[in-house]
Amino acid sequence: MGQDPARSRELSRRRALTLGALSGLAAATAASGPAATAAAPTGPRTGPGTGGPGPFTRPRGLDGRALLPGDRGYALETAPFNLTQQPTPGLVIAAETPADVRAAVRLATERHAPVAVLATGHQPSVPIGRDAVLVSTRSMRGVTIDARRHRARAEAGALWQDVLDKCVPAGLAPIVGSTPIVGVVGYTLGGGLSPTLGRTYGYAADHVRSVDLVGADGRLRTVTADSDPELFFGLRGGKSNFGLVTAIEFDLFPVTSFYGGAIYFDGKDAARLFHAYRRWTTTVPDAMSSSVALIRMPPAAPPPLRNKLVAALRICYLGSEKAGKSLVEPLRAAATPLIDGVKTQPFEAFPSIHADPVDPVAAYERTGLLRELTADAVDTLIALTGPAAPVPISLVEVRHLGGALGRAPEQPDAVSNRDAAYTLFMAGFGEADATRSAEAEVIRRMAPWSTGGMYLNFMAEDDASPDAVRHAYRPDVYQRLRRLKRRVDPTNTFRLNHNIPPA
Repeated sequence: MGQDPARSRELSRRRALTLGALSGLAAATAASGPAATAAAPTGPRTGPGTGGPGPFTRPRGLDGRALLPGDRGYALETAPFNLTQQPTPGLVIAAETPADVRAAVRLATERHAPVAVLATGHQPSVPIGRDAVLVSTRSMRGVTIDARRHRARAEAGALWQDVLDKCVPAGLAPIVGSTPIVGVVGYTLGGGLSPTLGRTYGYAADHVRSVDLVGADGRLRTVTADSDPELFFGLRGGKSNFGLVTAIEFDLFPVTSFYGGAIYFDGKDAARLFHAYRRWTTTVPDAMSSSVALIRMPPAAPPPLRNKLVAALRICYLGSEKAGKSLVEPLRAAATPLIDGVKTQPFEAFPSIHADPVDPVAAYERTGLLRELTADAVDTLIALTGPAAPVPISLVEVRHLGGALGRAPEQPDAVSNRDAAYTLFMAGFGEADATRSAEAEVIRRMAPWSTGGMYLNFMAEDDASPDAVRHAYRPDVYQRLRRLKRRVDPTNTFRLNHNIPPA
């Protein structure tokens, strides 16, 4: 039997909290806002299952557990990290093996029911209701490392912390996100935009070697560039649209340390920092990954930041300390720092750069991609989200792209919009309607500098409609994915996600 999910999550959180003095800042920020709940837009519902299959019964012969509403363990297995949505499936399969995943998919297709998957629940999309089968992969946490080949294999429910525990002692690093408590599979197959290794090595999806997949036919197969090139293309960037992944194999990289961290400035200096940043990003090498952000700090934050609007510079440079200091100096000089946490650090300290929340929170998120960051773009963004903002948004980030993120990988995949220069990402922890309205206004006002595209992993429930999802892909890629969907999932069984309907 698998390890207890609650204990696993708690251990992961404790490990994350030990990685830096600032690692609780964003968590405290999130905790200061109400955990409101809002309904998300209804996603596409084509094919069987539209009318609902009726009550489920528990299937027999599982290695894991089958849970119905009201069963002990149901609430735990359906609990998401982002509390803006609460899944209420008619049946939960708490899978422990690929055989359990196969059984869940077969049961769903026999009942003409949609099937969804949940590992950590960081990214809400469309509602998961009583007509659905939900596969929880939280007990599938196995990770193996091949240090000689610089490879890792992670099961469906593995967190990045599980990978780090194995690869860091071997002197290797994955293309990880900003926090170690996100699931490996969802992050990677949604693209995998790393704030540490991204500009140097590209997207995590670019470095996937194989995918173990349960398709709509209930079969388990290993998909590679040789076995099924088109499906391999679509899986890397198409997330859960083409089946349920039970494991992936991916590359690791010889990175043991970085020069970086976060520098916090007073919010009144945000315009100076952002303008300096837009000029600076046109000059830096691919080894420098970075972002700037406006963050509203709560009373629980450390004294220099308490109750303040701060402007944060987040840095990760894969080079010498001397070169890193020289590169960062123009931004250090933009204003007087409140806290300067940029220094040489072991790779496993990367969570301190962004200090993401470590406990569940209701975060209303919106995103866009910018083709440029002009002086007018910065002035517009600061006017909407800075000290004089009419409705405060808890976090507003501009992240530098380019470098390897802008180049096509050796093995093509579905990750698109590589021409974008920056991501724009917002997360609000306040009152739902006001926050969502304020974020929508930012997206509207920043349109003159937008590419019109979006990064899939940053898209939440307000960007889950079919029309929104197509903006995550180039037009030719989107049509290619629809044709693939028609081949492997013509009835759209896997639709409770950022859905790509069959052609």
